[in-house]
Amino acid sequence: MEKHNDPNLRFNMLSQQEMGLVHPVPVPSTQTRGQWSSKLEFLLAVAGQIIGLGNVWRFPYLCYKNGGGVFFIPYVLFLFTCGIPLFLLETSLGQYTTQGSITCWRKICPLFEGLGYGSQVVVLYSSIYYIIILAWAFFYLFSSFSSELPWASCRNSWNTATCMEFDRRVVGHLNWTVAGNATSPVREFWERRVLNLTDSPNKLGSVRWELALCLLLSWILCYFCVWKGVKSTGKVVYFTATFPYLMLVVLLVRGLTLPGAIDGIKFYLYPDPARLTDPQVWMDAGTQIFYSYAICIGCLTALGSYNKYDNNCYKDCVYLCLLNSGTSFVAGFAIFSVLGFMAYEQGTDISTVAESGPGLAFIAYPRAVAMMPLPQLWAIFFFIMIILLGLDSEFVGLEALMTAISDMYPSFFLVGHRRKILLIIISVGSFFIGLVMVTEGGLYIFQLFDYYACSGMTLLLFAILQSVCISWVYGADRLYDNIEDMIGYRPLPIIKYCLKYFTPVICTATFVSSLIKFTPLKFNNTFQYPWWGSAVGWWFTLSSTLMVPLWMVYIVSVTPGTLQQVNRDIIYYVSVSHCLTWFQNRKASQSGPKATKIKQYIIGSLAIGSYVGWRKRLSL
Repeated sequence: MEKHNDPNLRFNMLSQQEMGLVHPVPVPSTQTRGQWSSKLEFLLAVAGQIIGLGNVWRFPYLCYKNGGGVFFIPYVLFLFTCGIPLFLLETSLGQYTTQGSITCWRKICPLFEGLGYGSQVVVLYSSIYYIIILAWAFFYLFSSFSSELPWASCRNSWNTATCMEFDRRVVGHLNWTVAGNATSPVREFWERRVLNLTDSPNKLGSVRWELALCLLLSWILCYFCVWKGVKSTGKVVYFTATFPYLMLVVLLVRGLTLPGAIDGIKFYLYPDPARLTDPQVWMDAGTQIFYSYAICIGCLTALGSYNKYDNNCYKDCVYLCLLNSGTSFVAGFAIFSVLGFMAYEQGTDISTVAESGPGLAFIAYPRAVAMMPLPQLWAIFFFIMIILLGLDSEFVGLEALMTAISDMYPSFFLVGHRRKILLIIISVGSFFIGLVMVTEGGLYIFQLFDYYACSGMTLLLFAILQSVCISWVYGADRLYDNIEDMIGYRPLPIIKYCLKYFTPVICTATFVSSLIKFTPLKFNNTFQYPWWGSAVGWWFTLSSTLMVPLWMVYIVSVTPGTLQQVNRDIIYYVSVSHCLTWFQNRKASQSGPKATKIKQYIIGSLAIGSYVGWRKRLSL
């Protein structure tokens, strides 16, 4: 029989008992928290969150850069020792507590509640800057509806005298030379038409109103994808999470049929075992797992919290992780087959055209598309794929943020339209902050967000703290008991040992290596930012990571008693909260032997009595 989970019922009852009330006090009617309508909605929502732009524009480049096929050795190692264990930890934590990424830690281990606050700061920062990529993609998509792609020629008003159409040179022309300062039309379209980039971070310039309108369109789409909670999110992902796969298959088939495609694929996968001795290869593999699996930012916890209690989250996690990594691998064929074609057409080495990140999406790939027959069609397909990959990652992150805030104050935000009003406030505020990144110098600010706000070091630190908290404070065996209670059996023991030993050790080693090799941000690896750039960047980093120690200090300081008593009370609260959660998920309304029901009532009554006593002690 389906197991129900209604935390509001339990805590309303407890509050009435604490105040000595016999009859319930009338309270404003609140909306139900909601659940996924089907298991497929959950799978698609998680797939939409974890399968994003990093699978298309980051993994293939890292694979080619770090030894081709041998890069899969450190990648798979990190996947099974860090990726899957942390993925299961977060998803099961949300499903068991039916809470967002802040209140779940309050119920499991209140001393580490700062992890929830810190992760949501990261989600807020990423939501503000990640959507800028969608604005750029919309601009390119709208520009693709023209008789000639505007980045395919030098015959435009924004082109300079040094613009040269490299792709249209006459093959075999022995006197064909290139000036030292020559630029390509696709780069000039990006820098002069789309961005109109200034020459210094100190000069932001004016707002690019075409980009501002594209940004507004992106925020409107995100708002209506989230405004009804999981009811709307669960329906939208049927399209946003599946259609990119159709586009990816179309682009893959087209790429593999182009001349020179096989050379690009060889370049993508050709193994270089010597690269395994470079620590940077292992760091890239680890950070790619954290980026592409959306772990340590609370999104998986929020999505898992809308599951039914007996959903098999263990099996879901394994399938979703394999789907994510498989998508990254296949995307590499689609990207490098086209890059191989571009190198073939230009008569150059593929290493000169391979790029990652925005350079791939807005320079390298558009340049390759311009050289194909029917370039407008393939450009439209490509940018629709980019938009949908980014869109579901954006609005699912926004849903996680809304879930975290709503679960902190459900009696307030789940009344009437208050949740929608909160979403409007966050969306409008983020839009106005994002306007800074669509100015003529906005790319400088964008890179600050990208480098500092969502840095790999922040995610690694959160991963260390999460694994230590669950494995050694809450207890890995207790986590396995929770999972067994939900799905009926215990996961493989290797995952527990990874969480206890391998995950914290590997993440710590990677974190220390990142600190040692850390260098201040340089724009395009050419010049450093002024002092204010570093100050803003470190504010982005510290404003999230410092949430953890600051919350620990706060919770210890406000709890009465000596340090030994505080430690005892916190451990006591964790045990009581665990009993309450177990009892609430196993309440006597479900089917089962009578003796089991009596046992559940006894344990639940003792847990509730202990909880009330603990609350009264804190009030003294």
